[in-house]
Amino acid sequence: MPEGDSIWRAAARLHSALAGKPLTRSDLRVPRFATADLTGRTTLDVIPRGKHLLARFEGGLTLHSHLRMDGAWNVFPAGAKWHGGPAYEIRAILGTADHTAVGYRLPVLELIRTAEEDRAVGHLGPDLLGPDWDAERAVANLLAAPERPLGEALLDQRNLAGIGNIYKAEICFLAQVTPWTPVGALPESTLLRLAAAAQRLLAANVGDRPAHRNTTGSRRPGQDLFVYGRLRRPCLRCGTPVREASQDDRPTYWCPSCQTGPTP
Repeated sequence: MPEGDSIWRAAARLHSALAGKPLTRSDLRVPRFATADLTGRTTLDVIPRGKHLLARFEGGLTLHSHLRMDGAWNVFPAGAKWHGGPAYEIRAILGTADHTAVGYRLPVLELIRTAEEDRAVGHLGPDLLGPDWDAERAVANLLAAPERPLGEALLDQRNLAGIGNIYKAEICFLAQVTPWTPVGALPESTLLRLAAAAQRLLAANVGDRPAHRNTTGSRRPGQDLFVYGRLRRPCLRCGTPVREASQDDRPTYWCPSCQTGPTP
């Protein structure tokens, strides 16, 4: 599942290509909205909300999409050859005179009233990259289930929106606790520092950056992340081999020396 910084970049690409321009092509390839036609409507903006994308059009309509595990929005110059998957995986096409945005493998795609966006995203907690970011509210949401493992709680978008499996592992490493540590075992001050660190990490990775997400500050090859994807490789801090186990059906990485707390 894409992380919040990836969704932010996707929204920025779509906004740059579509905003302020009338659509010259509109094709929604899902049965419920197959007859909907947005041609002629001007795109007002495209914004991220957690891991959701909201493309707003004049006339009070919003195209809501979610990429989940392998969805993607690709933007191409008008007339360019599309790439991103076979034609049967295309779920949406939005074109202007200059660009075409193509949505591949979108598991969630719906056309809703802009006034009713809360129906799609109102359940989300504070957005780590949004104007509504509120660390204290995020911590209060986490503490509402004090027995829940920290890693699972961080992935629950109802608590705070934008963290995926990569940032979950990296944030737990920076907090020096395992992802299986109960939320309630951590002081509120620690959780506040953790939430602030999560916001800084995502914000540092939203711009025009290299292909590899970076949480360590190191530019050395293979040292972009502290623990994620580093099974049996040495911890960048202490040299202990990084371990991996499943949490909520997702691979989860941690350093057994730098991080304290329960493990599987």
